Amino acid sequence: MSTTKQEQGLAGKAGEFVIGNDLRIARLGYGAMRITGKGIWGEPADRPEAIRVVRRAVELGINFIDTADSYGPFVSEEIIAEALHPYPAGLVIATKGGFDRPGPNQWVENGKPEHLRSACEGSLRRLRLDRIDLYQLHRIDPKVPAEDQIGTLKDLQAQGKIKHIGLSEVSVRQIQHAQTMAPIVSVQNRYSLADRGSEDVLEFCEREKIGFIPWFPLAAGQLSGANSPIGRVAAQLKATPSQVALAWLLARSPVILPIPGTSSVKHLEENIAAAGLKIDEDTVHALAKTARAS
Repeated sequence: MSTTKQEQGLAGKAGEFVIGNDLRIARLGYGAMRITGKGIWGEPADRPEAIRVVRRAVELGINFIDTADSYGPFVSEEIIAEALHPYPAGLVIATKGGFDRPGPNQWVENGKPEHLRSACEGSLRRLRLDRIDLYQLHRIDPKVPAEDQIGTLKDLQAQGKIKHIGLSEVSVRQIQHAQTMAPIVSVQNRYSLADRGSEDVLEFCEREKIGFIPWFPLAAGQLSGANSPIGRVAAQLKATPSQVALAWLLARSPVILPIPGTSSVKHLEENIAAAGLKIDEDTVHALAKTARAS
């Protein structure tokens, strides 16, 4: 697929963020959960299309790809390596560990040190990397002392197997506790225009200059109809509701790093076009107020 010079810089229109003071990325990334089978299990229905999606993301200027060993399990990481290795300079691949997957749509927390070490080794192997730039604890397992989980990641960091540590689905208190053990450079919580339960975590990340990676960023839901507030803004801007939802996230905070996922090249291109969509501060507040009231 040919790519114009203008397309190559498209994701960069979202602006930049520096993770951990040394990983410079475009603020609009790609979440690679959907390039697997139904229930985030097994092979995708169309593996060649999944490979095209990953390659197209990079062609369009995305240099931050988020995945996990549990996506498939293993399938997402394998597809990323098949599509992109040897990796282009400046590409940051973030992955996660901390779940067992007994079956489709089944997720079981496992923060035992031996599991996390094995998960990291497996990700290194599948991604064909010597070091993972950003390794995220997929969940803090309540059955295992947090000190053991963060301590294991810190040991892997000292061994040169991971560069930076991130967390997922955590409270402010959990982040603060983890910070007493190791530097935390990113937090990945569920967050969107329609789902802002992690507002306090986002505000904490702003103060600490921690990257905030919202998963499920397009959960516009009831807001996405043609006559809804987001639909009206989309019509005014000649954009789609999904693009407005992503543009709202980018405008909401400079530390937000959306990673919309898809298994379709067409949908990917629609999402990335949101990088160039600008909404003013009044619209940001109006949409947020409407979403809270609905």
